[in-house]
Amino acid sequence: MRVTQGAFSFLPDLTDQQIHEQVQYCIDKGWAVSLEYTDDPHPRNCYWEMWGHPMFDNPDAAALVYELNECRKAHGNEYIRVMAFDSSPGWESVRLSFIANRPAEEPGFELTRTEGAGRKQTYAIRAYATDRPEGSRYA
Repeated sequence: MRVTQGAFSFLPDLTDQQIHEQVQYCIDKGWAVSLEYTDDPHPRNCYWEMWGHPMFDNPDAAALVYELNECRKAHGNEYIRVMAFDSSPGWESVRLSFIANRPAEEPGFELTRTEGAGRKQTYAIRAYATDRPEGSRYA
């Protein structure tokens, strides 16, 4: 199952050249770019690990693509995403986020249903990857 989070998630994986162009667009807009990685891509998992420091005053996207390749060497079988943060007054939030690296196998998610009083039904999503301990989920 292909995880679909962030922009471009329904498109084929971006090449490094396409990533470079997207990051350069963000830099040209004045947004700070950064990299994050995780082995638990649950939609509500907003606490991905940060790779290095955010690049606030970086004039060229080549630096981020270099850092992306370094992150791939260390965490190549995990999810890596590019984040672009806009610090302008009134916005001060993430403007763009997209997955730049995926593991070779994506096990997907399980949807569980619980029935309660009065025929009330609640649903929960659980990643199959969490069946294994952290660090060995995509071994």
